Amino acid sequence: MQDERGAMLTEITICVKGGGDIASGVAWRLHQCGFRVLITEIPKPMAVRRKVAFCEAVYDGHAEVEGVEALLISEANDSRRVWDQGKIPLLVDPGFEKAKMIQPEVIVDAILAKRNIGTRIDDAPLVIALGPGFEAGRDAHFVVETNRGHNLGRLLTEGSAEPNTGVPGPVAGISSDRVLRAPGRGVWQSEAEIGDMVKKGDTVGSVDGQPVKTLIDGVLRGLIRPGIPVTKGLKIGDIDPRGVKEYCYTISEKALAISGGVLEGIMRFVR
Repeated sequence: MQDERGAMLTEITICVKGGGDIASGVAWRLHQCGFRVLITEIPKPMAVRRKVAFCEAVYDGHAEVEGVEALLISEANDSRRVWDQGKIPLLVDPGFEKAKMIQPEVIVDAILAKRNIGTRIDDAPLVIALGPGFEAGRDAHFVVETNRGHNLGRLLTEGSAEPNTGVPGPVAGISSDRVLRAPGRGVWQSEAEIGDMVKKGDTVGSVDGQPVKTLIDGVLRGLIRPGIPVTKGLKIGDIDPRGVKEYCYTISEKALAISGGVLEGIMRFVR
């Protein structure tokens, strides 16, 4: 019976909308469990935690997260070729038009836009949405809590996730000060790299000549790609006050907790 179920799971196709660090954690875990995973993305994604984000394949043609590689494809039908290589296909498909061709059994909306920008409960036999902006039973079959705290990763069968507070979750007791934001509108240019150790007051880059300085000591866990146009207040970087470089290159505890909720929803669906 175990072999039969295992074979059944490998025939389930899952489309993960979004390729940022949380979405990538979900895609990574589902891939490791043997599911066929397709990631869809927008033409110019802007991930902060780029070292653990499959969306970087949009720019580089491929991206690797903890030993799993994603390859950029141009058509949904190319997915089979990539699956046969043991990798994850990534498709630029912001309107989810191309991905419909493969008729996924499961859709996971991991865009984390804090609102529903187009996902419907009838888009697939099972639809799972992450975070606020969705109601279980109306917009999706399940919703997964994304807010840090006691309920992080919890699978909701009714109701909605906790509303967006606008305040970053604390890491080592530090919340807002760990986030780097654009000081104005312009083009971001970096003077530092992900993994660099920084001190409070260091300049890590600039936006049209306006410096971006750190507010705490720690390690640069994330920075958006240089050359990206930004608006004032946009999150462009993340400092981890714990100062452990390894955390820059591995999936976060938050992403793993959320991916566990997604996996639970899928297993409820297929049991």
